Amino acid sequence: MKKALLLASLIAVAGLAQAQSATYAIDPTHTYATFEMKHFGTSTNRGRFDKKEGTVQLDKAAKTGKVEITIDMNSIDTGFSKFDSHLKSAEIFDSAKFPTAKFVGTKFNFTGDKVASIDGELTLKGKTGPVTLKAVNFNCYESPMLNKREVCGGDFETTFDRTAFGADYGVAYGFPKEVKVVIQVEAIKQ
Repeated sequence: MKKALLLASLIAVAGLAQAQSATYAIDPTHTYATFEMKHFGTSTNRGRFDKKEGTVQLDKAAKTGKVEITIDMNSIDTGFSKFDSHLKSAEIFDSAKFPTAKFVGTKFNFTGDKVASIDGELTLKGKTGPVTLKAVNFNCYESPMLNKREVCGGDFETTFDRTAFGADYGVAYGFPKEVKVVIQVEAIKQ
């Protein structure tokens, strides 16, 4: 009897541990990827990418996860079509040859129960390098508009050297190498 009770307890605990891991689909209507880059040390050029997709795997109990976000580089929008065309050109993003950028985060860092940052790799213009997205805000909630399905997300940001990815246009003119990227993400539990 004791062995049966012990076995049942172990199965229940194993089931709870497994139940903590979940997959979330990126909600494209609540997910935005934007960038900022100084222009000759005066104003700031800004833009966003309108098309993105991805998934998040999150195990809150084990404090582990994985995220994959793919951005359509042809969906860039700065509010100025001529600037958009220049950004898509071979001089900068070369979106005809490299139509997507991708972030794959494999190490979730927690502070308490909240995601504090995600370490991963960014692939841009065919080059891959390490990037850490810092969580400025992270939360999970039951969405009243989605029949109380769980939604997790936050604002994540990073600043990186764009020349490491072959995007060095304007550096010789005095444009900075650093680009700030902010990704606002909300993902729905599947």
